[in-house]
Amino acid sequence: MKTEPIVILSTRELNKMRQAGRLAAQLLQHLEPMVKPGVTTLQLNDEAERWTQAHGAKSAPLGYKGYPKSICTSVNEVVCHGIPNNRQILKDGDIINIDVTLIVEGYHGDTSKTFFVGTPSPTAKKLVEVTEECRRLGIAEVKPGAKIGDIGAAIQEYAESQGFSVVRDFVGHGISNIFHTAPDIPHYGTRGKGKRLRPGMVFTIEPMINEGTWEVEVLDDSWTAVTGDRKLSAQCEHTLAVTEDGVEILTLAD
Repeated sequence: MKTEPIVILSTRELNKMRQAGRLAAQLLQHLEPMVKPGVTTLQLNDEAERWTQAHGAKSAPLGYKGYPKSICTSVNEVVCHGIPNNRQILKDGDIINIDVTLIVEGYHGDTSKTFFVGTPSPTAKKLVEVTEECRRLGIAEVKPGAKIGDIGAAIQEYAESQGFSVVRDFVGHGISNIFHTAPDIPHYGTRGKGKRLRPGMVFTIEPMINEGTWEVEVLDDSWTAVTGDRKLSAQCEHTLAVTEDGVEILTLAD
């Protein structure tokens, strides 16, 4: 768990976060038409980097703690941090999470979505729909005075009621001019537990929901995390701010 203090962002900083968040959402929107059978994850990465540079922004993952690419592309059983490469060719029925983080004037916009490649299986379709609903339910808990545990509890209750499981090893995080900072935002937990939410706090909610076990394994590349049973995993993510009367999603395209 992160022990550094939770930073409350100023109005000026929140405006910068809005700019970064909007641009990150627009990047995801730009990549979506490319997600089809026959495309490699490296092609997605290279187009993301080209677009990012053309819009005067920087790719936060590139070089972060040695990460070698500009985006994360997590296909099927990959939970998160899949590394784009030219050997991974998307095929009909795959699901792929594309996770992008842009730096605009020093501030980070972090968002992800799981896309269908061609026609998904009924299980894949349900998993992605449940994951998106988990994110919505988590965001609905965000308001001044709520506790961090309320977010995780709402997500866990719904995911498990639908027969799926919630990843424990990776969580949401505070974000500002720093990529990952306090507080941690687990996607599981107990209502009424954890730190109290205050206006000006900014963090991600990014549930990773698995078809089978919640346990994960990190591969030899030290990045790619896969489900312990190699069943499907889906994820979606928004960056959001606690406001005086609720929550503002910062990673919307419009």
